[in-house]
Amino acid sequence: MSKKLAAKASLIQIPPPLPPAGDAPSSAERPEGADSRPRTAPGSMALFMASQSAAIKEADELRERLKVFDGATPVRMLDPQWVRPSRWANRHEHSYADAEFSVLKEDIAAAGVNVQPICVRPVKTEVLNGSTPEGQPAYEVVFGHRRHRACLELGIQVQAMVADLDDRTLFETMERENRARKSLSAWEQGAMYRRALDEGLYPSQRRLAEAVGVDVSLISKSLSIARLPDAVVSAFSSPLDIQFRWAQPLADALQKDPEGVLARAQQIRKAGGAGTAAQVFATLVTASSEPVLNGSTPLRKVIEGAKGKRAIVARDSKGRVTVEFGIGALTESGEGQLAAFIEKLLAK
Repeated sequence: MSKKLAAKASLIQIPPPLPPAGDAPSSAERPEGADSRPRTAPGSMALFMASQSAAIKEADELRERLKVFDGATPVRMLDPQWVRPSRWANRHEHSYADAEFSVLKEDIAAAGVNVQPICVRPVKTEVLNGSTPEGQPAYEVVFGHRRHRACLELGIQVQAMVADLDDRTLFETMERENRARKSLSAWEQGAMYRRALDEGLYPSQRRLAEAVGVDVSLISKSLSIARLPDAVVSAFSSPLDIQFRWAQPLADALQKDPEGVLARAQQIRKAGGAGTAAQVFATLVTASSEPVLNGSTPLRKVIEGAKGKRAIVARDSKGRVTVEFGIGALTESGEGQLAAFIEKLLAK
């Protein structure tokens, strides 16, 4: 048996290693009758296996090099008109009119592109605004609404990572990204949480708090501000001015005297505003039948100081002004400084 195997093995011709392309002898240099092709079927099979081994090795090397890109999200340059704001978008229009947005827009204009890509997800809509060619891919912003708006206004392409996400993952990704960048105002955050609950994305405030990794009390305060009556919100110059710490006092005032709060809010709007946001808040939560003076100065002004210190300046209908300091708000030294200031004021 061994002799027969040896005889068969002698028929297999293993071709010698092929020389580099530049070193291959020409037909003139090869001896007459020499042929590099195998003359037998086993020889042809051996040559084929040798070439396949080289191809397999090259494919394995490419797979190893591509492993570093496993899980990477593709980045594309998109026409911002192909991208629409998210249904969960939480930025108020005033967020696109502040100094911080202007600086962001200037930086993108100088670079010619948003250096930090936004994130989008594909949507089924084929035509977004009547100008997107039919059949073009359409996208929805996951996070990066301000960068998208900046590119849209500048008329340049937006650099975007494309990820296929469901609604809940989109919401949680957007919420985390916003907290890592410019903090949302209390009203914006509340509007975002309210939409998520109203549309059934989460069954309860607690589940929502667990999903986004914040305390449930923050969810509650945010929702309290987002659910303020429109009349109360519009009393402020911008809803972005409403602070978290005002949520409970405003809710309490509305519960005790809803008609009075709404009447004061309407009065502030008719007067064209009542000073700072803190002054508007003080007017809303303070029950008073006194009107607003000269269209801008409230009769009762609460001055908030450090460490809970406060003072209240009040003016009655006869023009008498009183200043009241809270307990511990004024030291003996401060009293002396106040008295000296009043003397100089009255001497004028």
